[in-house]
Amino acid sequence: MRHLKHHQSLGVTREHRAALLSNLAAALIRRGRIETTLTKARALRPFIEKVITKAKKAAAAAEKKDSIHLRRVALRKVRDEDAITLLFNEKAAQFAQRTGGYTRIYKLAPRRIGDSAEMALIEFVGAEDPGYKKRGKRGSSKKAEKTETPAAAKSAAPAAEAAVPATEPAAPAAEPSEEQKP
Repeated sequence: MRHLKHHQSLGVTREHRAALLSNLAAALIRRGRIETTLTKARALRPFIEKVITKAKKAAAAAEKKDSIHLRRVALRKVRDEDAITLLFNEKAAQFAQRTGGYTRIYKLAPRRIGDSAEMALIEFVGAEDPGYKKRGKRGSSKKAEKTETPAAAKSAAPAAEAAVPATEPAAPAAEPSEEQKP
């Protein structure tokens, strides 16, 4: 069966794609931000986030053998020892408090002149960046309105009216004079 076999093919062979993603990941780890095509950036995101998760697990590992194993697994993917050392020793602490979403992709407006490819900027998200707020389910607010009992609605209404300060009654509007009527 071919379940879970979908990935960004990028129009190249499996070996070429693995080398390409390895090189892009190493460049991203070293620089923190790279400019590439949108398709390559979208393919790189899950690849690098899995490697970062391995670095976080290695930092939290109780035994040294677990940490070494995770480092070797990441090195098998990224194939650049300096980049993996930098990620595991320094950058893993940057993502310690994040539960995911370590990268962000920005689309760049002008297309590449040679082949009109959409360009993008992929970068690491800072530790201080809170990210987007998670939205609730779409139907949850409507369900809450439907399940609210009439007694609860009646008790909430007088409390809202009592909270509004009393003001002087408005003066009745004067009737227009005979000259002002059309």
